[in-house]
Amino acid sequence: MSQEKVPVLIVGGGLAGLSAAVFLAHHGVRATLVERHPGTSVHPKARAINPRTMELYRAVGMEERVRAGRSPISGNTDLVHVETLAGDERVRMPNASIEDISRISPTQWTLIDQNQLEPILRKRAEEAGVTLRFHTRLDAVVEDADGVTATLTDLGTGESEELRASYVIGADGSRSPLRSLLGIDAHGRGTITNLVSFFFDADLTEPLRGRKIIAAYVNNPAVRGTIIPIDNDRKWVINVSFSPEAGQSPEDFTEERCAELVRAAVGVEDLPLTIESVDMPAWDISARVADTFAKGRFLIAGDAAHVMPPTGAFGASTGIQDAYNLAWKLALVLNGKAGARLLDGYDAERRPVAEETVRQAMLRFAVREGKQFEEVAKDLVDETTMTFGYAYPEGAFVGEDRTRWTVTENPDKPSGRPGTRAPHVVVEGEHGRFSTVDLFPVGFTLLTAGAAGPWTAAEGAARDLGLLLRARGIGADGDYADVEDTFTERYGIARGGAVLVRPDGFVAWRSTGAPDGNAADTLTGVLRQILCLD
Repeated sequence: MSQEKVPVLIVGGGLAGLSAAVFLAHHGVRATLVERHPGTSVHPKARAINPRTMELYRAVGMEERVRAGRSPISGNTDLVHVETLAGDERVRMPNASIEDISRISPTQWTLIDQNQLEPILRKRAEEAGVTLRFHTRLDAVVEDADGVTATLTDLGTGESEELRASYVIGADGSRSPLRSLLGIDAHGRGTITNLVSFFFDADLTEPLRGRKIIAAYVNNPAVRGTIIPIDNDRKWVINVSFSPEAGQSPEDFTEERCAELVRAAVGVEDLPLTIESVDMPAWDISARVADTFAKGRFLIAGDAAHVMPPTGAFGASTGIQDAYNLAWKLALVLNGKAGARLLDGYDAERRPVAEETVRQAMLRFAVREGKQFEEVAKDLVDETTMTFGYAYPEGAFVGEDRTRWTVTENPDKPSGRPGTRAPHVVVEGEHGRFSTVDLFPVGFTLLTAGAAGPWTAAEGAARDLGLLLRARGIGADGDYADVEDTFTERYGIARGGAVLVRPDGFVAWRSTGAPDGNAADTLTGVLRQILCLD
């Protein structure tokens, strides 16, 4: 067989895999991506991208492209739990998409269907020089001391070839064949319910009663499922649960049966409708997290690493954020600027976030299944906190008092401590106002309270290590004005202090006051520790 060599092989061409390809290209690494399906998704699937994920697309210059492709339901706000759509609501879930978060982020929620977002990512990856091989199956992988040999089959021609990669990212879905090949187990509740999806055409104006729904979760004796708008007019998809244990199968869902279920879900016995498609493959709602996100030269992300019920709009964004966390680390390791142990921080950082995110999705799913909202409310963490306030317990940063660590923190009152997202602060320079978040897309950034002063020596220290680092003063005598006078409070430092921010916008280290001794030596030691160079 012919054997091509690439720095990174990405297995899976969904949101996580395509995002990984784009993010790696942003850091100068051109990956090769293989996907067993012939093209991108044709199903809406994920429908909301949270604002933290939009910050990531903003960092790589894609925010406007993504917003331009937003869903026809982008103005909808309601997540309702009902017995039938025409009947009374059991509960209406709080929804962060309607909240003004300008105090926390320069961006907002974006409602965009997965089958709209994937082609946008695919086009951007192609523009960046990524090699995309759809309709290509991964058959085997063999790891040795220097890399991984992958055996691939072109499903169109049947021809096989070998590809040699330094690292492999597994983003091939909840049933991940790669994870199975690697023998990585997963834990959690597992499969909760099996579903079929079918599209229908109907006028639901009367049963909607003016509501602009993102989804209506239906639970009654005849049907348990979800009604989701497609075009905000007459086109809908309904996901309906079935039980293999009771002898039910996808083949039971004939066109006539599907029409009965739609009418039972809507609550209108004589509803005029047209069933448009009943041939989509069955799928399941599950809750599980892989036992590890890293094994040797293999790193897994997205649904291959964690799968959760589609409640809270957590799933897609969590996977995309996996990819962003991983991309800068892989780039530095591949370029010889960091030790391979830097990649150990990927599992240490992202797996605890996945565990809590799955837990939160399950609490919301319990309401969908009939539990009273009041029964779970005390354990719920709101979407804005889950989006911006999650914290890493350990990883690629120089931490502080570990006893103070919590899974999440209030993003309205950020701590600025290492292992948390670097807070949004409005600053102003010669080209106008912008967010500190916009300072982090490439390399490391050192933000100082006031003039950078002695901290500017950090730039030279980073250059000596082959790294890009920019020191920027915020506030009086600094490079940028602190418009709302919140920088020191939100970053937890005093005048003269400094905060080192990683390429993914997370705090890597901070000094609450002026440097004690030689700033260059201090930053050299910090960077070497973070990048596992000792």
